[in-house]
Amino acid sequence: MAERKLLAGHAIRRLRRGAGLTQAAMADMLAISPSYLNLVERNQRPISATLLIKLAESFDFDPRALTAAEPGGGADAIRRRLADPMFADLEIDRNEVEEWLASAPGGAAAFARVFDRIGGGAAVEAGDDPVTLVRREIERWRNHFADLDAAAEALADELRLGAGDLYGAIAERLRAKHGLTIRVLPADVLPDTLRRLDLHARQLQLSEMLDPASRTFAVAFQLGQIEAKAEIDALAVGAGFTDRAAERLYRRHLLGYFAAALMMPYARFLRGCETTGYDIELLQRRFGAGFEQVAHRLTTLQRVGARGLSFFMIRIDRAGQASKRYPGASSATLVEADGRCPLWRLHHAFDRPGSLMVQLVELEDGARWLTMARTVTPQGSRFGEVHAEFAIGLGVAASQAGVLAAASGLDLAGRAMPIGLGCRACFRSDCPQRSIAPAGRALLINDRERRTSALTFAGD
Repeated sequence: MAERKLLAGHAIRRLRRGAGLTQAAMADMLAISPSYLNLVERNQRPISATLLIKLAESFDFDPRALTAAEPGGGADAIRRRLADPMFADLEIDRNEVEEWLASAPGGAAAFARVFDRIGGGAAVEAGDDPVTLVRREIERWRNHFADLDAAAEALADELRLGAGDLYGAIAERLRAKHGLTIRVLPADVLPDTLRRLDLHARQLQLSEMLDPASRTFAVAFQLGQIEAKAEIDALAVGAGFTDRAAERLYRRHLLGYFAAALMMPYARFLRGCETTGYDIELLQRRFGAGFEQVAHRLTTLQRVGARGLSFFMIRIDRAGQASKRYPGASSATLVEADGRCPLWRLHHAFDRPGSLMVQLVELEDGARWLTMARTVTPQGSRFGEVHAEFAIGLGVAASQAGVLAAASGLDLAGRAMPIGLGCRACFRSDCPQRSIAPAGRALLINDRERRTSALTFAGD
């Protein structure tokens, strides 16, 4: 699979200025021409592997900073912000964003900072919202934490874990090495609680309401709190959160990541994906995991030299409210947009609980995605109580989807369902599902005709 070109002129320019060098002086140190360096700084040329090695040898810097330091998270992150309905009438394309980043990276970073602070046009400051802060940090890593994957994989190899004995092996590890026993308690004893650590009794107490996959995840989560502490501490400190709630939420995400990585070790899981055509049901059975656990794991497969497909994942309720968003390495605006299109089958999944719904969709910018959706029901609800229900949406670029078992029989180059990012950000004039005119476009009222769409607007 071809790797995306690395354009990080802003980082090279910052490195040069920090060292107090002119372009000519830096070019001389790197044995390249000043004109070539100028093109690199303006994002007119990608950073080659040879140049990357020379930079690492000549300057004291971490090569990962080339991507981590992109203003506003880079072009894809800026575009996701520009997907907000308040910018819909401007119709800013990717080329304009890349030109902006190349010519005025400071301005792009300032825009991103202000946008995030006002919460994308909302009245609440993003700095006061731990969920937004954590999501931004996860996105910065593309939801791939190599150190946690390596630690989980090493532990899985040490324990010789397999799906059949995973729960028992982890439980024995907790007992033998850490003096913790597992006790499954009746729901009446643990009302409204699924997992509790009783340090006085040295017990990890689990509710009987948890299914086998969730019990395994719970014990793996607990083992991660002990044996992956150093890796998680390093990531949490590196995030630099000043909000205590955000830091704790981030740590919980990292622990969940480790637990999933222990259940589905990277190399074995990727091999399973490739040999089964990313068949989610088969992967569930092979690794003893739940649908949502496998779906989330699919968004993390970005190990250097062993990358999987670039999946995104989103979880919504019946009202369309998103409680989880993981774009991974997909750069999918479908995940970040606040509005969603009712023509996307993600919303129809609630009509067919437990069934996998596959759909080829196309956005206004021409991006095509193969998407899958299925409902999930969280653990813990008893008869007579409120039962929560969510829909999980997964997607991968149609250009990558040919290897998927779910794509069997589909013409990925054929007709796709045209969808948008919500009516306020969508300019399709012939959509019969339209509920409101796009932002910045005036309604047109014609008493002499009735078009397919109930609402027509200026610019059609």
